[in-house]
Amino acid sequence: MSGVHVTPVVLTFNEECNVARTLASLRPFPRVVVVDSGSTDGTERIARSFANVSWFVRPFDGHVHQWRWAFAETGIDTPFVLALDADMSPTPELVSEIASVTEAGEADAGLIPVEYRIRDVRLLGSLYPPELRLLRRSAASVRESGHTQKFATEGRVLPLRSRLVHDDRKPLEAFVRAQVGYSEKESKRLLADGTEDVRLRTRLRRSSGWTPLLVWCLAWARAGGPFRGAAARRYALERLIYEAMLRWRMEDAALTARSGADGKGDDEAGA
Repeated sequence: MSGVHVTPVVLTFNEECNVARTLASLRPFPRVVVVDSGSTDGTERIARSFANVSWFVRPFDGHVHQWRWAFAETGIDTPFVLALDADMSPTPELVSEIASVTEAGEADAGLIPVEYRIRDVRLLGSLYPPELRLLRRSAASVRESGHTQKFATEGRVLPLRSRLVHDDRKPLEAFVRAQVGYSEKESKRLLADGTEDVRLRTRLRRSSGWTPLLVWCLAWARAGGPFRGAAARRYALERLIYEAMLRWRMEDAALTARSGADGKGDDEAGA
């Protein structure tokens, strides 16, 4: 049977717009663990309608703690986990490839490319990098990374060919609320002293006021531009909203620091 060596783990919070598609794509797996953060919509009802789902509730205290608890405290007995957000669905081809990789036992993690969709319209590309989502539990770790988490492994990583579909259909209001929190956490990381992240994206976010517009143009072009119409424009707007919020926080921090320095100078002058 497909997936006998793998337990998919899905984190949820008010995901009634997404979770049915995700869980339907996970039917080939004997058991799926869903860890919810206290949803008040139809997420629980939908999840419990799938016979292979084990439902857990844990108050959210950060992505890293939630994932670590999900891996260790939900009775998982398979050597591998497939760590998914509620808007991620493996294609049938990916399910088959995961079964082959885990049965062979020649790798400890799988790096999975992501196919970004906007309301089921497939984009030609995105800014979303391949992600380490298939993990051997005994070699896996989770760490903080800005507003979210990063998975890591001590073992061999195998790049997979098949794709994981990302298609978030939550309404604008929910999207904006999430970006407010994400941008706050990311700005703290960018402003922290001694950070070792020297990627071009990080350097631009720290120094360039034009980053939101640059990201809009790049996202629109990568998504397919005129060839994907409204879907490409919507995707570019998603990235613009987040980058604009993040830039707002960075500019506020710069203004606050300058105001503090000006005030200190005035105090010293009057002393």
